[in-house]
Amino acid sequence: MTDNQLDENEYFPEEETDADEGHEEGQRFEHYRFIADKGQNLLRVDKFLSVRIEGISRNRIQQAADAECILVNGVPVKASYKVKPLDVISIVMDRPRRELEILPEDIPLNIAYEDETLMVINKPAGMVVHPGHGNYTGTLVNAVAYHLHRDDIKELDDPRLGLVHRIDKDTSGLLLVAKTPEAKTHLSAQFFHKETKRLYVALVWGNLAEDSGTIEGNIGRDPRDRMLMRVFPEGDQGKTAVTHYRVLERFGYVTLVECRLETGRTHQIRVHMKQIGHPLFNDERYGGNEVLRGTHFAKYKQFVYNCFALCPRQCLHARTLGFIHPVTGREIHLESEIPDDMQQVIHRWRSYTASRELE
Repeated sequence: MTDNQLDENEYFPEEETDADEGHEEGQRFEHYRFIADKGQNLLRVDKFLSVRIEGISRNRIQQAADAECILVNGVPVKASYKVKPLDVISIVMDRPRRELEILPEDIPLNIAYEDETLMVINKPAGMVVHPGHGNYTGTLVNAVAYHLHRDDIKELDDPRLGLVHRIDKDTSGLLLVAKTPEAKTHLSAQFFHKETKRLYVALVWGNLAEDSGTIEGNIGRDPRDRMLMRVFPEGDQGKTAVTHYRVLERFGYVTLVECRLETGRTHQIRVHMKQIGHPLFNDERYGGNEVLRGTHFAKYKQFVYNCFALCPRQCLHARTLGFIHPVTGREIHLESEIPDDMQQVIHRWRSYTASRELE
C-alpha cells in the first residue's frame, strides 16, 4: 500500500482515552498531507480527498470529518468545508503509521459483554493492550483478532480491531472494543465528549485529608525521563488533566479510593495521586513500591512487603463502564469485580486496621 492508497475499510478513529504506554488522549499522528495548488478552485474537502487517495469512498472521508480527523491548516473541518488555494489538508489518527502484522493468537479472553456490534473485555493485569515497545505478540489485540476470526489483519489501524480506549498493562478492568467502523465512530465520540461513565478503584498510600476532591494539573512526559509522566502545575506544558476522587475506605496508612476521569491522559490517576502525595500502592514507576507510611517496626515492613507480593503491580482497577449502544441507543452499564490480587491486599489492610484498633 502506497502513501496515497487506503483500504476502503480503513477507519479514522476518534480520540482514545486512558491511553496505554506511549500514547495519550488527544495525541494525533499525521498519516496524509496535501497542499492545495495556488490555482485551486473552491471544492468540498471530501471531494478533494476522494480523488487524491486511492481506494477510499467519500462516505469514509465524511466519517473521518465527523470524527475530527480531517484538519485544514491545523483545524478540524466538516466534510462540506471548501478547500482554498494553498490550504494544508491533513488526515490524522490516534496512532503513528506503522507496518506491523497482527497475528491472531488463541489467548483466552474474559468477555463481560458481547453482541454483533461490540464487546467489552475484562482485561487482566499484566496483559499488554496492543503490540509495540517490544510486545509484538501475546497482546489483547492479538487475542481479539483470533476471537473475531480475523486472519487477514495487517495493520494496527485496521477497523476490525476496534479498540475504543486503552488501559495500562498492569491495570486491570473493563475495555471496550467495537466490531465495526461505524460503531467505533459512535463510541469514540462518546469518549471524546465525556459521555461515558468510567470509574476506577485504587489503593493509595496515606490517609487523604478530604473524603472527596478534584485534582487538576497538566500532564506530559517528564523531560528527564521519557518513561515517566509528570504534572506541570504551571500549565505551560503538557495537556489539561482532571481527576475526581472519592474515599471508599480508610485503613490509616493506605486508603481505598474511587476515581473518575474527566480526561484520559497517560497514567493520569497514577500521576495525579502522586502529585498530591498519595502514590498508588506498589506502583513501581511512581514510587509506590516503597514503605511510604506507617511504623518503622520490622514486623510492619514485612507486612507491607507481603502485600506487595500478593499484588505485584499498581493497585488500580477499571471497575465501571457505561455507554450508549451505537445501534440500539440503549444504555449499557457494566461492572467488574475487583480482582483477587487487589482483594487480598485490601482484606489484609482491613484486618491490620482492625487489629490496631483493638490494641
